[in-house]
Amino acid sequence: MGDRRKRVKQTRSLEERMAEQAITLKSGPSHLPAGAEREGLLKRARIAETGAHLSDWLTSPGLQPPK
Repeated sequence: MGDRRKRVKQTRSLEERMAEQAITLKSGPSHLPAGAEREGLLKRARIAETGAHLSDWLTSPGLQPPK
């Protein structure tokens, strides 16, 4: 019960980290043959890109609160 969780102070925003991860994941499958492993990496890259843009979408001026 004395174990404490390690706290990490992030120096970059979540959006920056997710965008970097998406770029890294996109460059990886280029050398892989077509198949499940390549498709899995591309899917993870798309998810990371979506996560990177999520905060922009939520804070956009066009987004209206429910009435």
